[in-house]
Parts: sequence; C-alpha cells; structure tokens
Amino acid sequence: MPVSEELLEILVCPETKQPVSPASDDVLTKLASDIRAGGVRNRGGTQLDEPPAEGLVREDGKILYPVDDGIPVMLIEESIEL
Repeated sequence: MPVSEELLEILVCPETKQPVSPASDDVLTKLASDIRAGGVRNRGGTQLDEPPAEGLVREDGKILYPVDDGIPVMLIEESIEL
C-alpha cells in the first residue's frame, strides 16, 4: 500500500528536514541485493535480514526510511544509509 500523496507532502526527514519521496524500484532492488549479501544495518545498528518492500528516500538520496504496511517509519535509528 503506497504512502498517500497528502502524507508525502508533509513528511520530512526528522534529522535534516529534507523532503522525502518514494524510493525507485532500482533503489529498492539494490538495497535488497545488499541486504541478502549481508552486512547491512540500519542506523540504530540492527542487522537487516529482510529488505523493505517500500521506502522513502531523503531528497539528497543518502537515507531511506522504510515503509511498513503503508506506514512510514520516520525514526532516525530505523533509517538505512544508501
């Protein structure tokens, strides 16, 4: 379930206040490959075993916030460096 356009208009990165936008299929595919290869941790230090099906990418393209069942997880420690 994608994030609504109305919500996307008001969401920003909690760290930098940059806008976020839906992650492209290319970004999600590369992240999934990296997670399956091992060694990817979120910014809180937790090893990731499953790639997110959806995500929101910060405007600078450096950080992805996962979306869980249509709900953006906008916590810095849950974000993933790209």
